[in-house]
Amino acid sequence: MSGAERALELGGDEHACRLSLRAQPGARRSGVVGLWNGHLKVAVRAPAEDGRANEELLSVLAEALELPRRALTLERGAQARLKQVSIAAPRSQIAARLQALLEPGDGPTESAPRA
Repeated sequence: MSGAERALELGGDEHACRLSLRAQPGARRSGVVGLWNGHLKVAVRAPAEDGRANEELLSVLAEALELPRRALTLERGAQARLKQVSIAAPRSQIAARLQALLEPGDGPTESAPRA
C-alpha cells in the first residue's frame, strides 16, 4: 500500500480528538478536498500570511465537521503545511462525520478514516 493510500488516523477519546491535516493555502475554493498521505487535506483561499490561512482553515474545518469554531485549536504546524488540530468533540462523532465527508461521490478521496 502506498503512502497516498493510507487511511486517515484519528487520535483521541470520548472527550476530544486530534486530527492531522495538510493545508493548501491560496486555493481557488475552500473546503475539505480529500486525503493526502494519511492526512486530511483542506484547501483555503486565504494566503499563508499573518495567520490568515490558519484561521480560515479552522473555520472551514469547523463548518465541515458541523462544530462551532471554538471547538478547534491549532496544536502544531502554525507555519507549516502539515498541521495538527485538537477538536473538542468525541472521536466517534468526528470519525463518522469525516467518513461521510470522504465517501466516494462527495469528492476526491483515497480511503475512509479509521476510528
